[in-house]
Amino acid sequence: MAIRSRSSFFVKICTIRGWILVGFFCVLLPVVPGTIWLWRSGESYFSLTRRLPADVLVVEGWLGFYGYDGILAAAKEFERGNYKYIVTTGGLRENQMVQGPRNYAEMAKQALVRFGIPQDRILAAPTEGIEHERTYKSAVAAWNALRESGIRPAVLNVFTLGPHARRSQLVYEKVFTPDSRVGVIAWAPPSYETEPWWRSRTRIKCLLKETVGYPFEVLFNSGRTSNSAGKAAYADLRAASGSGAAIVESR
Repeated sequence: MAIRSRSSFFVKICTIRGWILVGFFCVLLPVVPGTIWLWRSGESYFSLTRRLPADVLVVEGWLGFYGYDGILAAAKEFERGNYKYIVTTGGLRENQMVQGPRNYAEMAKQALVRFGIPQDRILAAPTEGIEHERTYKSAVAAWNALRESGIRPAVLNVFTLGPHARRSQLVYEKVFTPDSRVGVIAWAPPSYETEPWWRSRTRIKCLLKETVGYPFEVLFNSGRTSNSAGKAAYADLRAASGSGAAIVESR
């Protein structure tokens, strides 16, 4: 009886281990192809360019973090297209000790003027303290800047960093819908052509961020309860007032 019970116990252990291995491989099976795809095609997938015939070009001014190449490329895009206005967005610059404007929107505006874009064709839409929901708040700032200038574009293009392009287009579409259609242009720094992404810590970080951020925006709206630019502006006014006084929402 003792031998039989030991044999039965051994069979149970082997069965449990077998099911654990089966479960492990079931979990691993979809992960491996996904990892291979991300390695080979992830960056190009997120670096979406879908240019539309637009009157307004929105430039995410934090491209200035990578130097002025991105802003210069945006200026060339503006000159090649039939754009009437260019909007610069962006929050506080990482290094506040450097000379010049304290936020990327104003810095990009100054750079565009130096690159030959008429100042009266440029709208700066700066934001403050936007580590959280940076793209959404930049889109809201652009929406407000255009509305305050009496501009309601039927179509606009967003000019941004390569892997961030797909998520930028999605966020701007949510903010500007139904008034405007949104295209996107992915710009890549020159270094992207000379070395693979896995050799750059910055590109690895960017790709991983978009791998998580884009599905989160698609599935869960990045945790936002609303995409309304008018409601966001109203909430900012209430926060700035610091009181419960009624504020009339304008839209």
